[in-house]
Amino acid sequence: MPMVVGVVAGAVVVAVLVLIGLFKMMWRVAEPNEALIISGSKHRTEGLEEGMGFRIVTGRGTLVLPGVQAVRKLSLDLNETELHVDCVTHQGIPLKVRGVVIFKVGDDFVSIANAARRFLDQQRMMSERVHNVFAGHLRSIVGGLTVEDMIRDREKLTGQTRAACGTEMEKLGLIVDSLQIHEIEDPTGYIQNLAAPHAAAVQRDARIAQAESNRLATEAEQQSFARMAEATRDSEILQAGYQAERDKAAARARQAGPLADAGARQEVVVQETRVAELEAHRREQQLQADVRKPADAKAYEKRTLAEAERDARISAAEAKAKETELAAAAEATRVKTAAGAEAEATQTRGAATAAATRATGEAEAAAAQAKGLADAEATRAKGLAEAEAIKARAGALAENQEAVVAQQLAENWPEIVQAGASAFGNVDNMVLLNGADGMAELFAKALTMGGTGLGLARQLLSSMNQNGQAQNGTVPSLGGHAAPPAQKVPVEQDED
Repeated sequence: MPMVVGVVAGAVVVAVLVLIGLFKMMWRVAEPNEALIISGSKHRTEGLEEGMGFRIVTGRGTLVLPGVQAVRKLSLDLNETELHVDCVTHQGIPLKVRGVVIFKVGDDFVSIANAARRFLDQQRMMSERVHNVFAGHLRSIVGGLTVEDMIRDREKLTGQTRAACGTEMEKLGLIVDSLQIHEIEDPTGYIQNLAAPHAAAVQRDARIAQAESNRLATEAEQQSFARMAEATRDSEILQAGYQAERDKAAARARQAGPLADAGARQEVVVQETRVAELEAHRREQQLQADVRKPADAKAYEKRTLAEAERDARISAAEAKAKETELAAAAEATRVKTAAGAEAEATQTRGAATAAATRATGEAEAAAAQAKGLADAEATRAKGLAEAEAIKARAGALAENQEAVVAQQLAENWPEIVQAGASAFGNVDNMVLLNGADGMAELFAKALTMGGTGLGLARQLLSSMNQNGQAQNGTVPSLGGHAAPPAQKVPVEQDED
């Protein structure tokens, strides 16, 4: 059993080692300055067309199947090529341009793919290809320039060359980091001859400058000699001044004795004068103490007493005036208080009277308003009642005209009878024929006259209904119309 375990463990270890070996054989890592070009299977890289047939790996590792895929490296390092180009300018002057181009493969996949297609197996010939590209464009650009342009603006030449080569370098997958024109050689001496006038002008300016320098040096030497003479003069003057000061000091020394004696005598006189002034001052002070001080004291006493008496009189007068002022103010206050109290009482009485009058007026106005409202309400109620009655009568008339007319006739029957009897009102003597039959016939005629009034009423109501006058709710009453004119009944009177 232990033997089996050992065999299994050994097999596992061998398998792990084999796997590690295979992984190392299959794992490829791209250095920072190189790109791995893996071919042998179909791949699609971002930014590239489909069907490139190879894969680009930069800055990382990848698995490669031995025997199925091939791995080659493309350097991304800087490359340098020297430019030695024979050119002819626009003026027909031959020149030799010396420069250097520093370039490399671009870092993007498109540039790497372009460079891989062109230089993967020919990376050593990359510099020669670049030299040929720049040489051709440089000859073309120099042919359109003059020598003066190239000398004065070399940056323009460099910029145009880089711009002209940019498209072709991009197709090659290369980018230019730097282009420098080091030297422009002139085999014909044109540049030297071109510089001759400037060199002569420089020599001329140099000779002029040298002459000016010599002149300035001579003037400086003369000024130096003059300053030396001036310094000598100033020194002699100073020495003479110093000698005069020494002589003056000696003379003063010789006069010091007599001057000292005179000064001593002058000091004695000054001291004596000061003593006399002090004595006079002492006497003046004595007079001040003995005479002036007592006199001033007496005068001050009299002046003080007079001022005190004056102040006493002024104080008494002021007290009297103050007392009078206070009395007048008290009287004015009393009068003002009394007048104010009277005015306030009058104002109070007026306010009470006005309030009573206003209350009376308001009460009367309220009563009048209430009375008017009551009358208006009563009138309104009466009008509403009459309107309701007329409306009800109109409704009854519309429903049963005969009943309404009968009711009206019943209500106004006395008036109708009176109207029928009024026909006999102007008869003084009436003779009835046929006795009771004649009386009955007479009364029948009178009643016929009343019936005629009833017919007239019916016609009136019918015409009102036809004309639409009943729409306003007004129904005429039979009692409100005058009786028809009395017809004169033929009465036979006795001639006797």
